Amino acid sequence: MSGLLEGYYDKAVEKTKTLITEDIERYLQEKDKLPSYEQYLRERGEFIQHIWLNTWINMAGSESSGREKKDYLEEKGIDTEGLTKKMIKQLFRQESRDVKPYNFEGWLDSLYARKEEEWQAFYANVRAKYLEWKENAEIREKNRKLNSKFAYNIEQILGEHYEDLYVYVRYLIGCHLEIEIEGNGIVLSSDDVSFEEYLYNELDMPYNQFYFVEDRTAAYEDMIAAYLDDFGPNWLKQNLPQHLLEEYQQVTNKPVHLTYLREIAADFSRDIASDFFADLLEERLEDLTKLIDIPFDLEHHRNIYIKDRTTREQREREDREEKRKRKEKEKKMLEDIFGSEYSPPAGRDIQYKLHVGETNTGKTFQAIQRMKEAASGLYLAPLRLLALEIYERLNRDGVPCSLITGEEEKLEEGGNHLSCTVEMLREKDFYEVVVIDEAQMIADKDRGFSWYRAITKANAKEVHIICSFHAKTMIIDLLGDSDVEVKEYERETPLQVETASFKLNDTRKGDALVCFSRRGVLETASQIQKMGRQTSMIYGSMPPETRKKQMHRFINGETSVIVCTDAIGMGLNLPIKRVVFLENDKFDGTKRRTLTSQEVKQIAGRAGRRGLYEVGKVAFASETKMMKGLLEKKDEEIHGFTIAPTSAVLKRFQKYSSSLSLFFYLWENFKNPEGTKKATLADEMLLYDIIKDTMVEARFSMDDLFAFLRLPFSANEPLLRAQWKAKMLSIVEDSELPEPVINKSSLEELELSYKSVGLHLLFLYKIGKTTEAHYWERIREEISDLIHEQLKSGVKLRRNVCENCGKELPHRFKHKICNECFFIR
Repeated sequence: MSGLLEGYYDKAVEKTKTLITEDIERYLQEKDKLPSYEQYLRERGEFIQHIWLNTWINMAGSESSGREKKDYLEEKGIDTEGLTKKMIKQLFRQESRDVKPYNFEGWLDSLYARKEEEWQAFYANVRAKYLEWKENAEIREKNRKLNSKFAYNIEQILGEHYEDLYVYVRYLIGCHLEIEIEGNGIVLSSDDVSFEEYLYNELDMPYNQFYFVEDRTAAYEDMIAAYLDDFGPNWLKQNLPQHLLEEYQQVTNKPVHLTYLREIAADFSRDIASDFFADLLEERLEDLTKLIDIPFDLEHHRNIYIKDRTTREQREREDREEKRKRKEKEKKMLEDIFGSEYSPPAGRDIQYKLHVGETNTGKTFQAIQRMKEAASGLYLAPLRLLALEIYERLNRDGVPCSLITGEEEKLEEGGNHLSCTVEMLREKDFYEVVVIDEAQMIADKDRGFSWYRAITKANAKEVHIICSFHAKTMIIDLLGDSDVEVKEYERETPLQVETASFKLNDTRKGDALVCFSRRGVLETASQIQKMGRQTSMIYGSMPPETRKKQMHRFINGETSVIVCTDAIGMGLNLPIKRVVFLENDKFDGTKRRTLTSQEVKQIAGRAGRRGLYEVGKVAFASETKMMKGLLEKKDEEIHGFTIAPTSAVLKRFQKYSSSLSLFFYLWENFKNPEGTKKATLADEMLLYDIIKDTMVEARFSMDDLFAFLRLPFSANEPLLRAQWKAKMLSIVEDSELPEPVINKSSLEELELSYKSVGLHLLFLYKIGKTTEAHYWERIREEISDLIHEQLKSGVKLRRNVCENCGKELPHRFKHKICNECFFIR
């Protein structure tokens, strides 16, 4: 025996001895007469060797380590170099079979050979245990069969007498409910309350009584189970077959005890308690609580239950029929109100010209040139700033042009051209040429419907639509059989992506540094200014006038760098040499997400203005390879557009009702046509909630109220929401509009004041107070100048420090505590 495996060998011997002893017990226990020890060896001797071999191989193979197996094989002259673990294991099992077995026959002889008394005593002990086990097994089998019979009969009885039991439990629960309601002074909201409504909605009890719905539900289910547990066993004993009770006594030598019945029926009781509770939830509370005054008689209470159930079922049928009629009426209303409102026309007698291309390709310029040549023209812009830019350009070029954006009106005498935001389109007004800019915005979840309406409802001889490549197919589909001419534009200035990751100290003249939040713009601008560079800034909430001045500083060379959000991606032509993405993701109103391919292209396309640079450069602060892939990726086609309520929809709705609550409900339940998505109307519903069921709602017509709900301002700003409500009340009360709140204490307050004046202007133009509006336009311009001057003089931001330890955090650090404090926490 090798010393390497000696310990495992000894353990295998002891294990084998135990297994042989168990084999002897099994051999002897079923023998009516004692066989001799020699007879056992003759019959089982070969098997003893198998027991040993299996025990030894399994124990040595499983407990020895891989190293020990290798050493054992090499000791036997077998080279293990290059062998897999599996091969070594197989070789070890094979070689270990040759280990000399222990002399188990000698061991057994020492115990029982020529020792008749010891062999006799061993047999007597094994046989007695076996006979005792066999007797107990027979008793267990009899009891099992008896239990099965009782369980079967109990299940049958409970099924046959379900209603009788329910009627009694119903009575007990009804009594408890009446005492609970009376004792706790509960006042119900209606006489027609179901037990379920009472349980989940109606309760007004002291804190310590069934305070949570889950606890109350469990409490009542437990109560029903307790009732069944209390009277159930005795009731079962009275209803079980007599022969079954007698059989129980014969088997057990004792009468059936209630405890036994309670145990056998336990599972059935839990199930039936749950069923009773579910049935009780449907009952009217009044039908239950009245039972306390009616002494229990099974037949009488069964008749009461049947009558109550019949009445309830009749009511339910009537309710279902009423609901069906309501659904039918609702379906008819939805079809009548919304119907085919959002199906594009098959074709129109208009010449459509589609200008398709990437950013900075001159497509807008070409369309505007055609509009300038026409006798009358309309430019529909995605932003106030762009509407203002075209208004100024046309007037500068000698083409009188007016401006309407909702927040300002500049009407030029003799002007047949108009520049406005896309929402300001008036479908009845005719123009020789209409230009619709940035038409890929049709897919925008909030404003997309304005582009759909402009594309399909513009009243003109020629309509020029400007869009990116990925919107081309869908817009052509929308125009149906109309005459459509498509002109595609390619960039003359190629884009070149820099391979090295951008660092802030790499900033050069002509750079546009892009991040995706106002704070990011201000922080980055502050860093750049500390480096001694003059910067312009552009972000979404910046007033258009301020934005324009910031742009001109960059255009005129007063600043060498522009720090901005993706606001530069839409229609702003600036002398940008290189666009730098400081971030690769943005918050889209719901979550932070990686930029889309189209967003990267739209922004990057501002680099390399035609006529100024031979190449436009693009750089990324991180993940350059991934972002370059997005820039070069073919855009996914737009396949849908957003729909929103139209004046025609509101008009049709008012044939049925003037309730905006009902209108919002129908809008949510209206199934939008395939390929479209519904505007959420979240801002409109937010504003409606603060004037619902007030004098404001009562005094305004539905059309007028909805128009005020749709005013384009930041309804998520609590201060502006409060001002909107105050102005609505002043209109109802025929008093002066409350003046805007103006606070000049900080940049943030100035920007909010600008919005406040903007909201005031929306109201003034809406109610026709144009002269007063001109005054407030000047005030707003003064606020815009103050914002510009603050930005021009340099951004001074509060130091970004760890909230925990006060340590200054790195520039653009995204968290509120430093890494050290985070790891400690």
